This record gives sequence, structure tokens and C-alpha cells, in this order.
Amino acid sequence: MTAGASEDISAPLPPLPGHTSRGRLERVLRAGEFAVTAELNPPDSADPNEVFERGAIFDGWVDGINATDGSGANCHMSSVSICALLTRVGYSPIMQISCRDHNRIAIQGNVLGAAAMGVNNILCLTGDGVQAGDQPGAKPVFDLDCMSLLRTIRQMRDEGRFLSGRKITSPPQVFLGAAINPFAPPYDFRPYRLAKKIDAGAQFVQSQYCFDIPMLERYMEQVRDMGLDEKCFIMIGVGPLASARAAKWIRSNVPGIHIPDAIIDRLEGAEDQKLEGKKICIEMLQQVHEMKGVSGAHVMAYRQEELVAEIVYESGVLKGRKPWKRESNPDFEAVTDAVETVREQINTPIDPAEVVAAVSEEQ
Repeated sequence: MTAGASEDISAPLPPLPGHTSRGRLERVLRAGEFAVTAELNPPDSADPNEVFERGAIFDGWVDGINATDGSGANCHMSSVSICALLTRVGYSPIMQISCRDHNRIAIQGNVLGAAAMGVNNILCLTGDGVQAGDQPGAKPVFDLDCMSLLRTIRQMRDEGRFLSGRKITSPPQVFLGAAINPFAPPYDFRPYRLAKKIDAGAQFVQSQYCFDIPMLERYMEQVRDMGLDEKCFIMIGVGPLASARAAKWIRSNVPGIHIPDAIIDRLEGAEDQKLEGKKICIEMLQQVHEMKGVSGAHVMAYRQEELVAEIVYESGVLKGRKPWKRESNPDFEAVTDAVETVREQINTPIDPAEVVAAVSEEQ
């Protein structure tokens, strides 16, 4: 690990010149390391242990964990709540904010609350329409979109003011991100869309799944020509496909995901399609790692989260660098208090020591 990517497990970390947050993800990226993030599948549950267990899968293999915000317009445990739990046991979450479900008042309040809990990274999203989810009768908000959301949080951080102009006594210190999709038409417009997000405040971006390296290279060539890779850290999304059937369904039903016929043919010809899907993901990750202008990867393994560690390890992209790993800390009063509160509310026996150790049992 380089000097820029601190091994200190405390959160937030001591401030560094030129950094807008005190989080590990920004340190790793600014140190020139290839960063790896992953996505936590949010539970349909009020049990905090489900979050701890899902976070443990990524322990020691990623630099940040995305807490999704009603992805696919479906209801799960909220992003801000997942972040509250993860920060209490030392993880570095990336809080997603979807404009679909929150107005500007709620969003600004959530940003302050998240920053107070130790959240250092925020990913700004417009959000899928409610018709995409299982409650299409819900009323969408869309008071802001991803661009105005970026500008709003940047103003809160850099100017210490709400949108109303009212002063913030202690501004949030956050690293701002957004989503990109190089694989959806109109392709030539996508780099310009990235430029707009950078102008709005994006410091890092995470892309949709990549299954077509030549298409990504064409996008990155244009991005480099525009100098955008020097203004923003670009992280490319990769993930394992469980089968050819799953790949066909995703290609036909999930907007914005491009899966070439060659990938599906390869899966269909494999004796073990799930294993082949993992191999394809590893190959994609290795090629992304070598691509000029790419700063990291976002590994999305929906319902296959247990494969993330194997994919990262077998790809070799960390090159000996060890992402932060939660370790025992003598000062867990905040965790103990939080667990005691949950225990009183749900009347379920929970051992605080087991909770804080759960993510590091398998060393």
C-alpha cells in the first residue's frame, strides 16, 4: 500500500491537502492505485446482522462498498441506514442518492446526517422510473436530477450553504461521484455527458456493466482526447454472468446493458456456465485494469456476492496492495450502544462482540 492509501482503520482519516473527504477511497485513487469497489445487495429486513454479514463478504478485497438507494425502483433497506450500520463497524460506504424518491429538503438533510455518521463518498443518481419497480403506483419526486444533485452537494461542501442560501455551520466533507454508461446509444454523446457531470461536481464515476472491451476502448479514447480522465477518476463496472439464459434476459430486459453475441455464445458452449461467467468477468477486469485513463473497477455481482473476493484475487489487479480490512478496535462503545438499541426494539438476542467481529471471523 502506498503512503497515500492509509492503513489507519479509523474513520474519518486525518485530512490531506487537496482532498475533499477524509475517506479511504479518495486516498487510494489520488495515490494512483487501482481502486476496487463493490455493491452491497440491500436486505428486505430490519435485521442489522444481515448488513454486517453482507459487508463481511467484501472484507479485505474492496476500497468502498456501494449502498444502493432503491435500485430498480424497488424498496429495500435505505441507503442511509445501511451506511449508518457499515460506518459503525469501520467500513467505507458509498452512499447512493436517487432523486426519484427524495426532494431537495430530504436530500440535503440526508447528506448532513450521512457525513455526521462518517460517510465520505456519495454517488448521485437520477434514478429509475417507478414503472420499473414492483410498486408502479408510487409517486415519483425528481425534484432534482443527477446534475443538480451534484451541484447541490458541491455547494453544501465548498460554500457551506444550503440551496436556500442559509449557512451550514459544519459543511459535509464528501467525495462526489456519478454514474456513466458508455454502452448505451447515442455512443458519441456519452463522453460529453461525462464532461457535464464533471462540470457539475463529479470527482469519480462508476460505469454500467462492461461486456464489450472494444466499445469501452472507443469511449475511453474520446474521453482521453477531451482530457476528462485527468479531471475525474473513472471506474468501470464489471460482473459475472450466471448463465447464457441470464445474459439473454438481462440484455432484453435491463436498459443500458450491452452484451455481445460472442459472450452469450461462449457461455452456451461452456460445461459450467457459472464458472465461465466468472472467468469472463476476470478477463474483463484484467483488460480494464490495463486501459489508459481507467482508475478502478466497480464489481457488481448481484446474488453472487461471494464471488467478488475470488474475482479480485484471481484477476491480480491489486498487485499486492491490500485494501483496508476491518480489525478489532478497543473502542466500540458506539457499536455496542447501537446494537443494544436494536436489541431492545426487536427483542432479539444479539452479542455486540459477535457483531463487530462478524466481518473478520474468516481471516
